[in-house]
Amino acid sequence: MTDASENTERSPLHDAHVAASASFTDFAGWQMPLRYSGDLAEHHAVRTAAGLFDLSHMGEILVLGADAAAALDYALAGRLSAVEVGRAKYTLLLAADGGIIDDLVVYHTGEDRYLVVANAANRHEVARELRERTADFAAQVYDESDDVALLAIQGPRALEILLDVPGLALDGGHPDGEDVPAALRGLPNYRAIAGAFAEHPLLMARTGYTGEDGFELYLSPEAAPQLWDALIEAGTPYGLVPAGLAARDSLRLEAGMPLYGHELTRQTLPVQAGLERVVALDKPLDFVGRAACETGPDDNAPVLVGLVGEGRRAARAEYEVYPSDAEASASVGRITSGVLSPTLGHPIAMAYVDLAYAEPGTQLAVDVRGTRLPFTVTPLPFYRRSRKKS
Repeated sequence: MTDASENTERSPLHDAHVAASASFTDFAGWQMPLRYSGDLAEHHAVRTAAGLFDLSHMGEILVLGADAAAALDYALAGRLSAVEVGRAKYTLLLAADGGIIDDLVVYHTGEDRYLVVANAANRHEVARELRERTADFAAQVYDESDDVALLAIQGPRALEILLDVPGLALDGGHPDGEDVPAALRGLPNYRAIAGAFAEHPLLMARTGYTGEDGFELYLSPEAAPQLWDALIEAGTPYGLVPAGLAARDSLRLEAGMPLYGHELTRQTLPVQAGLERVVALDKPLDFVGRAACETGPDDNAPVLVGLVGEGRRAARAEYEVYPSDAEASASVGRITSGVLSPTLGHPIAMAYVDLAYAEPGTQLAVDVRGTRLPFTVTPLPFYRRSRKKS
């Protein structure tokens, strides 16, 4: 796709994407880069070197106040009051019936201060729900999305590249000072530190959505183009390339990470998606969706599984899943995401299947455009990166 409707939002990095010959797609009301050099090249760059993503379409919502922690404990499925300053937590916003409104990453960025990162399509609903759920607490909710740009550098060389970017500083530090390399090298996964780039405030988080090491960088839209250019300049000798949403999707699928609207929906309970660990049923306070999570789904409710196929034909979203018996006429599940894995070289997919067919090793068949092809249930994720020390 090229240009989307003029009614869509544009990233503060739009001109940089045009200059890089990006193809665009309309995603959640935003005109975002789908690809630059090509899906496979961008995917492999992230696995072997690094890729640079523009995620400025994501939602950033601040929750502030003396009761911010308690308010989030009530509003969300996780125990946010247990998250230390500087740490991040993956969690869920649930409806009263336990359905998933959105999956979120929440950063505890300061005393009585939290940053909630929402999916672009759900930003306004998340902000509205948080306001309603925190109304009885000493907490305030501010949707800061329009004032925040988000860049993600992902891949095994991401740290090296970030360390070569001039103008980075930590709060209380100095640009290019020795404290920056030490802090970034020692930053554990799902941690964040505040700093600056070219004197613009910057939050550096060791988080991502690709299955690789990397950093997500939050800063003002005005400063984003300068940081993008600095990362490209520093990263090109290392093999960094700009990467679009197509590569981001294949990377997250290999890493077994769910995508809202595919694996996660309002009709999905966390336990069905394998996310029961995210729900803190031992929290002392009640939270929205708790009763439904305690009750759980019906006995015959489908559950999310990984599938590995043979050959080269991928199973795509909405394809029907059947027992391996060639005579079987009743579907036992449906594909939510699927791709021919660029890293592994064979088809992979995620699907919701009836519980009786969810055991790893179970042989199934997927109807791929009229032909039933063999797939095998396998544990997630499909791909794990090498855990070498940085």
